[in-house]
Amino acid sequence: MTTADEVEATVGRPPSIIMRKQISALDEGCRSVLAHCPLAGFGYRNADGVSRTTFIGGIPGFVRVHSPTRISFPLPDGEAHGPVSFVFLVPGVGETLRVNGSVAKRKGTETFVDVGEAYVHCAQAVVRSRLWQPPAPASPALAVEGNGPLRGPGVADFLAAAPFLTLSTWDNSGGSDTSPRGDRDTVARILDARTLVIPDRKGNKRADSLHNLLQDDRLSFAALVPGRTGVLHVRGRGSITDDPALLQTMALRGNPPHAALLIDVEHAEVTASDAVTRSRVWSAAAHLDRGRAPDLMALAADHLAANMADAERGLLARVLKVVAGIPGISRALRLAMNRAYRSGLHKEGYENVEVGSRRGGRLKRPAVEPAAENPLREVRIAEVRRETPSAVTLVLEDAERPGSFDFRPGQFFTLVTDIDGRPVRRAYSASSAPGTTRLEVTVKHVDGGRFSTHVHRNLRTGDRLSVRGPSGAFHADPAAAHEVVLVAAGSGVTPMMSMIRTLLAAPAAGRIALLCSNRREAEVIFADELLRLEKENPERLSVTHVLTQEHGRLNAAGVHGWLTELRPSEDARYYMCGPEALMDTVQGVLTELDVPDEHVHRERYASGADTTATATEPQEMIVEDGAHEVGAVVVEPGQTLLDAGLAAALPMPYSCTVGNCGDCMVKLRCGQVAMNGPNCLTPQQKADGYVLTCVGCPLSRVTLDIAEP
Repeated sequence: MTTADEVEATVGRPPSIIMRKQISALDEGCRSVLAHCPLAGFGYRNADGVSRTTFIGGIPGFVRVHSPTRISFPLPDGEAHGPVSFVFLVPGVGETLRVNGSVAKRKGTETFVDVGEAYVHCAQAVVRSRLWQPPAPASPALAVEGNGPLRGPGVADFLAAAPFLTLSTWDNSGGSDTSPRGDRDTVARILDARTLVIPDRKGNKRADSLHNLLQDDRLSFAALVPGRTGVLHVRGRGSITDDPALLQTMALRGNPPHAALLIDVEHAEVTASDAVTRSRVWSAAAHLDRGRAPDLMALAADHLAANMADAERGLLARVLKVVAGIPGISRALRLAMNRAYRSGLHKEGYENVEVGSRRGGRLKRPAVEPAAENPLREVRIAEVRRETPSAVTLVLEDAERPGSFDFRPGQFFTLVTDIDGRPVRRAYSASSAPGTTRLEVTVKHVDGGRFSTHVHRNLRTGDRLSVRGPSGAFHADPAAAHEVVLVAAGSGVTPMMSMIRTLLAAPAAGRIALLCSNRREAEVIFADELLRLEKENPERLSVTHVLTQEHGRLNAAGVHGWLTELRPSEDARYYMCGPEALMDTVQGVLTELDVPDEHVHRERYASGADTTATATEPQEMIVEDGAHEVGAVVVEPGQTLLDAGLAAALPMPYSCTVGNCGDCMVKLRCGQVAMNGPNCLTPQQKADGYVLTCVGCPLSRVTLDIAEP
């Protein structure tokens, strides 16, 4: 099929009422949809004209509405140019909101788009695909003939299980369209290693994708598998066919589609999707309760009534206005449309069609409830305090309702913030005392450190971020009366500061001694406060500074001499935080002095695990709890074991999520796992077969035992 007449002869012309549901600017109803939407299909082309469709978002309201005709959103991977298009998804809701426009500008990773048109799309694609239903077992992928992109890692298996995709096309006059496509079980079928076919079943007859392909055959799509957090990205060239023999292979109860798209695939790749992972669209918690979900069918009716009133101020427009004001009319429209969906899809050959009857066209919630989580806590920056030329303290408080930050002195928190459109996590020890409404964490700038650079360059008072925690077994007991000996270097003084502040406020706590090593005086974090506290508490606190630029590195002789002069009691507790070499030196001295191992505590931490170890293809992960299996999930390329497990609502143990605390350590029963480092796992733990799921990526099919080690 190569002409518009041929397409319309097969598909038909859209009724005028369909085209009159389209508006040219975002009204309050559209804004409500965007405020509740955590995920959207997005089609764009880069500066070289290469097409790409992906999923964007991660949290409800990720799109910022600057005006009725201007929106912006983060696009961390890629740079959009020219016409773009969106399909906004609300978990559990059948209808979608489609928005078309063009890129206005780009600021960092934030892309600004001028809106050209918006309209509500019917629920048929979502209902056909059963997108929001509990996922059914996928059929095994058939062997792929020939050589081509569809033989790439995990591609055929993904397509065999994918019932839904968003398809992007463009015309020759500066327009773009991204439309939802859904089918039962498999939405795109493999014909050979380079060719896909997508059935085009009956719809609203707009046929934007088909008309665009007559002008420009370049297309792209992104496919989803319910329950998985990966996305299949496909790019190629499309054509339209009405070949009866081919259409018959896609018939449902003897009813073939009226046409199909043939795609000559140029690129196909399965990748982990940060947007899908963060949105948690497969969990029941993401599906809005009745009354909170926006009613897109009512919104479409509002758009139609407004356009009819503008176009023809006659009898029909007045009737629509009167009808729209009838109490309960939205519910009646919903029931009527659900009945129409069921009837139409049954005629197409679909069986067991499930369409929600509740407000917003909601469908049945997934059966799997999310696993218990260590939740993120949203905070705002109350103050940014400069400590040294290379260290600042962030004073944090709850973003909404003030609450107490309860932890043990010495523990750390994981800070989470978006940098260039992606969440970045780093662990920092609390430097404040526990039990107050403000949490202080001190961040030293690290050359090349992504998070610390962001903190020092970009964060200001009033900015928001999230914290998780507390985490870690490195902490002092303020109720104990024993003496406390602290050895720190550089930013290793931050947990010690929390201990000092807490212990000095505890009448029963014993004497405190701090040996603090820094390169030069200007780099001593908390120098003024340590001096003040020492003067105010001369009998309880002593602080000794070592400046390595003047006196050389702190060695065993220096540590031994300090301890000899200090003469700590036999029941003293020792805490060390700093470079491994220094802690090894101190440990050696304490061993020589016959200090019991159980009296010595050391904190291991790093600036953040690297991301060099990644899986290149999807791998299955089976999770056991002792003798029985608790679940299985596919770990997508670039995804960690922990992220995949949590996204699938599996009861994965964890705390810091950055490889520092060891709470996510599990036994690897079979398979291969690569771990990013540095991390807190000891050589003996590695030799015993333990892995950290928060920094572990599977290199094969793996089985993990989450039972307590």
